[in-house]
Amino acid sequence: MSKRLLIMEDGTVFEGEAFGAEVVVTGELVFNTGMTGYQESITDQSYNGQLLTFTYPLIGNYGINRDDYESIVPTTKGVIVREVARRPSNWREQMSLDEFLKRKGIPGISGIDTRALTRVIREQGVLKATITDKGDIFEHQYDQLKATVLPTNQVAQVSTTKAYPSPGVGRSVVVIDFGLKHSILRELSKRKCNLTILPYNTHAQTILDLAPDGVMLTNGPGNPKDVPEVLEMIQNIQEKLPLFGICLGHQLFSLANGANTYKMKFGHRGFNHAVREIATGRLDFTSQNHGYAIDPKSIDEKKLIITHTEINDGSIEGVRHPEFPAFSVQFHPDAAPGPHDTSYLFDKFMEMMDEFKEVHC
Repeated sequence: MSKRLLIMEDGTVFEGEAFGAEVVVTGELVFNTGMTGYQESITDQSYNGQLLTFTYPLIGNYGINRDDYESIVPTTKGVIVREVARRPSNWREQMSLDEFLKRKGIPGISGIDTRALTRVIREQGVLKATITDKGDIFEHQYDQLKATVLPTNQVAQVSTTKAYPSPGVGRSVVVIDFGLKHSILRELSKRKCNLTILPYNTHAQTILDLAPDGVMLTNGPGNPKDVPEVLEMIQNIQEKLPLFGICLGHQLFSLANGANTYKMKFGHRGFNHAVREIATGRLDFTSQNHGYAIDPKSIDEKKLIITHTEINDGSIEGVRHPEFPAFSVQFHPDAAPGPHDTSYLFDKFMEMMDEFKEVHC
């Protein structure tokens, strides 16, 4: 089995074994603390351009199946594991993780002490890194890594370029795609919503012309400040229609209402994050995948009210508008993978649309 190197921009090097596609890649190095759900994570477009480290020691033991995709064409740059299962076993399995990564052009490296790697990330913050073959000249690869500038147009890379429908028989919902997970569409479809999925840069008037009952702002990758063109759309829509934002959608909703965002040291990635609802004291475990958060000092209570906070670090996990029927959460109520403690928020969105329609129709 051929050897590969994981080279980090601070000069740290890990040696491991190759699996997946045979390609050299560079990206932002992050870690995920989930024990399962590797297929959903790898196909989550919020990992666009990132090298995904799994802290759980064995990954791939139940293979890849047709039901757990969160996108059809994943854009995760690379996968880093302690041990990869070579012979997966599950009644739904269609192929191994190794075969899947080969088909999708994603390299993997195993045999890495992922706990030691995670400690480096926790101490220094997320870093650029390269997965390369051991035989390549180290000095050249390291120089290339330091010279690489990571892209900032990540939402444009993963958002749909054309509108498309997902027909239903109930409430009409426009979904703005910043890099959506299929699980968001599944939760809305469970509630019989008639969905129209639109590109991230759709103008407000185009949305209003469709006369939807509500608008969903989805998750997506990268820095929310890299897509300032969507803020005006959000400002216009929230005054006229019920709005629900998730993850990147939450950050953009907050920016549109005067808040500021900051880059976290190593982010929240996994599905064991405890979140408190401020109004009730309710505690929920949530699925999360984000590297940016809302600065609490930037919140203007005339524009936003904080509704949820993270138990461990106190970061903002939810806000709502004090005047308009609009709210957002940093975590994933759609889960996939993760607990479904907060799926009731989709029901809250349904109720909000019904109440708005009664008043305005």
